[in-house]
Amino acid sequence: MESGLARKKRVDAADIAKRTPVASSGIVQAAGTEPAPCAPMLRLLFAIFLASTAAAENPGSVTLVPLEKLSDRSFTALAQRALGVRAVDWRHAETEHFVLHFFDAGTAAAVSVEVEFYYRVIAEELGRDTARWERKCHVFLFHEEGDWREFKAEAALDRWSGGLHSGGTIFLLRNAGWKARAQTLPHEVAHLVFERFVGSGVPLWLNEGFAEYAAGRCMAAFYRARGFNARPRVAAVPEERFVPLAALTTAAAYPRDEEDVMAFYNESEKLVRFLAATDRRGFFALLDAMGKGARFESALARSFGSRFPSLDVLEREFKPYATTALRPN
Repeated sequence: MESGLARKKRVDAADIAKRTPVASSGIVQAAGTEPAPCAPMLRLLFAIFLASTAAAENPGSVTLVPLEKLSDRSFTALAQRALGVRAVDWRHAETEHFVLHFFDAGTAAAVSVEVEFYYRVIAEELGRDTARWERKCHVFLFHEEGDWREFKAEAALDRWSGGLHSGGTIFLLRNAGWKARAQTLPHEVAHLVFERFVGSGVPLWLNEGFAEYAAGRCMAAFYRARGFNARPRVAAVPEERFVPLAALTTAAAYPRDEEDVMAFYNESEKLVRFLAATDRRGFFALLDAMGKGARFESALARSFGSRFPSLDVLEREFKPYATTALRPN
């Protein structure tokens, strides 16, 4: 879940994406040929070129689908509450991986392109094959504050919440029209992909840290495809708010103070970024281990070996990184 504070987060440059094939839902997307066998880095660069070109050239369009004809009509209890807000005004459409529910067609058209782009970038970031997951995810788009407040009250969400992923369904407040300046949507898509392909039992810091990390990379890739100068913007964790890793990696709830919430998001993201940059294969191994229920310290020792034999060793290297405003990797 992304807080209102976290919606002011920085963007980072994405380095992985996947080409977007033509979907059968009426969403205009890019097709391309597979690159010839080449070095892994060239393959990644070619992949992000194809996906970025697709995102830049296709503004999006949606074909309305009656509720009773949607390919997936399995609604969670929370989704049913959402449908109860201005019930007669909801409209519906589908993309390759998502079922969209919305009031404003222009917003849905923009999201239809973004959400598929983010889904592929994040799945590729995790090294996961999305083809093996057939069930679509529902996305509920609110574009009026009053409707969102009503839904938050019905769902008992935190007052600062700007978006939510729950049970394979995404709910978010999204300004009407094209532009989305916050990274709420990719953040929630990251939660979705992470839960699908890693698991739902990971600790809070890893769940939120990966979502922030992946969302920043997605946003930068998406905006750079449109000619914006998207650069890494990684907030520093104030020294006085740095949480020792023994406490951060075992936290089961968000901090109560809003400034501490921001620091929690920042430090969690930076820890994910730091581990992924240190040893990408080791990071994937750590994700697999923690997705299967391993504790962080034991997963760290197995995945990073002698590099970080204990939390104390990791913290000595990580703390200067976390408390510095920008450390590109």
